[in-house]
Amino acid sequence: MEQIERTWGVTPVPDRLRTLSLLDVGLLWGNLGISLLVLFTGTFLAGLGLQRALLATVVGAVLGTALLGLAGLVGFERRVPGMVLLRDPLGLRGSYAPTALNVAQNLGWAVFELYVMSLAAGALSERVFGFEARWLWVLLFAALTTWLALTGPISFVRRWIRRFAVWVVAVSMGYLVWWALDGADVGALWSAPGEGGITFWQGVDLTVAMAASWLPLAADYTRFSRSGRAAFWGTSVGYLVPLVLLYGLGVLLALSRGLGDPTAVFTAIAAGGLASALALLALTVDETDEPFANVYSAAVSLQNFVPAVPQRLLVVAVAAAATVGALFVDMFAYETFLFLLGSFFVPLFGVLAADFLLGAERPVAVRWNGLGAWAAGFVLYQWILPTGPAWWKELLAHVPGTGEATIGASLPSFALAFALYAGVRSAHAPLGRRRARLAGSR
Repeated sequence: MEQIERTWGVTPVPDRLRTLSLLDVGLLWGNLGISLLVLFTGTFLAGLGLQRALLATVVGAVLGTALLGLAGLVGFERRVPGMVLLRDPLGLRGSYAPTALNVAQNLGWAVFELYVMSLAAGALSERVFGFEARWLWVLLFAALTTWLALTGPISFVRRWIRRFAVWVVAVSMGYLVWWALDGADVGALWSAPGEGGITFWQGVDLTVAMAASWLPLAADYTRFSRSGRAAFWGTSVGYLVPLVLLYGLGVLLALSRGLGDPTAVFTAIAAGGLASALALLALTVDETDEPFANVYSAAVSLQNFVPAVPQRLLVVAVAAAATVGALFVDMFAYETFLFLLGSFFVPLFGVLAADFLLGAERPVAVRWNGLGAWAAGFVLYQWILPTGPAWWKELLAHVPGTGEATIGASLPSFALAFALYAGVRSAHAPLGRRRARLAGSR
């Protein structure tokens, strides 16, 4: 029984496993939001200045986590993982395209998480012991990640977060916020103008993208929730609070410490004294929940392709690939990576949200109207905010009006995908009913 519970795959979750309360779900997503990677990413908004950066963070966090909470609610209602949810609006084979993207993004996030964790641990060990040994930290954190992913989400919440992580996070974050405020002239920073490099709506999109990167994963965990209330509010509020807190902390540290290189934020904390170094160490160990989620969800997503393959085998394979990647990752493409993820998954969730509100359709291999609505949303996102490899951006530069809009890309792409899919579904519904009546009269 325990083995089955730990490796529950792509079939609907039975009632006996739907045990996560509102508090459990909130702690899970709150803990996932407390991340060195989120702190690191927050530094990218420093060019807006403190005042506008915080405003962009709040706006993006509210929008992004509302979508995330809705994704969690869909997962609870339909009881299956995120990639299996897409079988209805896209078709069984149509769901393979976002599944491949989701596996790639989960693997990428796991690589980045292991990299950031090893960077922080290396900064600490360099200061305390005189050696960095980043490769050693990658291997140690990868081993812990693999073990957590093998235990499954229910055990992870009950045994890891409730007993250990929540207390470590509360104390460590409380101290780091006090330390950052104590060493900064907040009044001067508040009135100082930004230095540029990023626009306000790019800052909003970067914040939305952080929450949107979890959209394909939300149902993997909320399918184990006790209620829709726990799934929605636990997910949205649980992730909102740390997202705002850590983006703001990253901006504050970058501005008050004059950090030109975002990766220097960890060195600055490590050099801030014994207490700040210990807080960084605690958050680094707790950071393991991030690659856990990515490795676990990548394995569950792969089961949409190969449901017969044991989940535990897939967990080990994904963790091994992430470990190799973390030893050779290029962090300079990170910001583009975040924007690119948002351009895929925000409009994709628009299609899923419309499908959820309209109700499931009969199973098909490929549902072209869903794929078409998703593609249209992706194109609009890229037209408003072109992002990706240099060759792709150069190609888009030949399209009239590309990159000239002053609005954010996330909400328009979501709305377009939602409206197109809902419109086509609604237009086809009367025709489908007429055909059903004709078939019944024969």
